[in-house]
Amino acid sequence: MPSTRKPNSVPSVGFLTVVDSGGGSFLGGYLVLNASGRPLEFQCTAPVKANRAQEILYGPTLHPYLWGEQIGGALISKSRTRPLFVCTDQSHTLAVRAAVDLPVIQVLPAAKPSGGAPPKHNITATSSAEPAERLTLGRYSCALSGSHLTDRATVERAWKTHLDDLHLREPFERIREAITEAQRTAAGPASGAAA
Repeated sequence: MPSTRKPNSVPSVGFLTVVDSGGGSFLGGYLVLNASGRPLEFQCTAPVKANRAQEILYGPTLHPYLWGEQIGGALISKSRTRPLFVCTDQSHTLAVRAAVDLPVIQVLPAAKPSGGAPPKHNITATSSAEPAERLTLGRYSCALSGSHLTDRATVERAWKTHLDDLHLREPFERIREAITEAQRTAAGPASGAAA
């Protein structure tokens, strides 16, 4: 008997990242996974590039604006699935929190087992005036925007209730590979290929 549960009611997490496609253009990818790590939805953008006026006017806030608000905001707003929270692997993309009504965290890189001091991760959220705060979910070190500290309780509750076994770093590699594949498919066969 088919399930009558709507996709939006399935506990899920969104994963958002942006990749450099060269020439100052960026591509965004957004993957929503259920608690078992299976994909519910995937979207990616066409290349997005700031114009010269934006580069001048936005200055050091250009990447948070472009990656977070423009690319991330567009991807999440088009999604049919509402996740419990969204993960990103980039501090600039954490700025998407200002554009969406969902908790957003940055998953920090894994610590290198060297026996020395733990590595210092870039956990500045969207500008030097807005530091991020650390958060630990299972074996993952994360950060959340200093402007949205109330997200901590929501994320921790969702993690303990539904997601204790979910991998938080691996999905970003899936997104990058899917974007590469989408670019390859869009480009079509190489020119001059023999039939």
